[in-house]
Amino acid sequence: MISRYSRPEMASIWSDQHRYAAWLRVELAVCAELARAGMIPRKDWQLLNKKVSALLETGGVDPKRVDHFESITRHDVIAFTTAVAEKVGPSARFIHFGLTSSDVVDTALSLMIQEAGAIVRNDILELLSSLGRLADRYRDLPTIGRSHGISAEPTSFGLKFLGWEAEWRRNLERVDQAIRQLRFGKLSGAVGVNAHWDPGFEERVLARLDLLREPVSTQVIPRDRHAGLLMAFAVCGSSLERMAVELRHLQRSEVSEVREGFSRGQKGSSAMPHKRNPISSENISGLARLLRSYSQAALENVPLWHERDISHSSVERVVFPDSFLVLDYALARMRSVLEGLEVDDRRVVENLEKAGATVFSGHYLLELVKAGVSREQAYAWVQECALASFDGERTFIDLLQSHPGIAEFLPSAKIRQLGSLKYQLRNVRAIYQRVRRERGGRSKSIRKRK
Repeated sequence: MISRYSRPEMASIWSDQHRYAAWLRVELAVCAELARAGMIPRKDWQLLNKKVSALLETGGVDPKRVDHFESITRHDVIAFTTAVAEKVGPSARFIHFGLTSSDVVDTALSLMIQEAGAIVRNDILELLSSLGRLADRYRDLPTIGRSHGISAEPTSFGLKFLGWEAEWRRNLERVDQAIRQLRFGKLSGAVGVNAHWDPGFEERVLARLDLLREPVSTQVIPRDRHAGLLMAFAVCGSSLERMAVELRHLQRSEVSEVREGFSRGQKGSSAMPHKRNPISSENISGLARLLRSYSQAALENVPLWHERDISHSSVERVVFPDSFLVLDYALARMRSVLEGLEVDDRRVVENLEKAGATVFSGHYLLELVKAGVSREQAYAWVQECALASFDGERTFIDLLQSHPGIAEFLPSAKIRQLGSLKYQLRNVRAIYQRVRRERGGRSKSIRKRK
């Protein structure tokens, strides 16, 4: 991923330096268990452990040396072990003992995913915090709800944020589950049958790395696990875009209910000095497309040939780093948008009032049906009054009150009551209370998973 969309902490996890360090951690864990089993002489183990540990303390193997050897061997893992041997000396003969390349690469990838997943998890928690504050701040601000882009019925401006908060709690559960599904390693050899040591040895080594043993591996960990993760990320991307699209629509000149923050000295257009564009939300909409495309690539990696082919490798060198980097960046940028979001309360109310009382038409339809009018007749009467009110000569309420058919079933006081925001939004607080109750239960389970 280009540096423009990379944050340093996440980028460091997916660097060549860190990847080779993860490979070295796997190799060292195997050697430690070999030494415990008496398969490495004590002096060799002491020397190997000392030199490899020193390498890890200084960042691991030099990627340039690996690149050098790979230019000769045309095999990255052999190039890596050669570079390690150059630093460790004769005791390095025990490194990679009984392993195939994917034992190291797949297990190290799982380690890196756990590290990177913790960052994404924290990003989501921070986003949830921002959404919760905005939901509470704007709970009692009425706004016009829109369907098909057209005024529908009044709602609470805060419910927009509350709905996003609930969605991101589901996303957090999805990501947690997907990361847990990748807390697995494999050291079962070239075709997964533990030809060089028993399964207990594999399990003990993986325990040193805080990983579980893949129950049935081939040469690789089955790629359904990895596809599940990038599918969860794709849903996160779509959730981010759902928010971004709403904010973009609300910032349109004709609506003007919100504005992204605009820093001192910022410019909106090279040609039009007056412009103040929702560039962050637009950026996030674009990044969401990348996240969805990466999930498609991950799904294509599941059906490998027999016990493994290498067609997935080139894909994963791109989609894993990029997926984590893009999602990390997009989550942080959305949180920045929310923290700097400007909501024009006055304009929100203006747009609601501009819609008029016709937005309560559904209440009159149902009340007439309850009073004994057929649904078809009630619909026709209410629609007749609504369409007549659009010419501006009489209000919708006046037309309802003077309509002979409606007046027979609904008294004027009832018509006025049904056309009030208080009546329309009377259950909003109950919705908040329900979400808060669910949030409390989920927060406990979230804390347990940390």
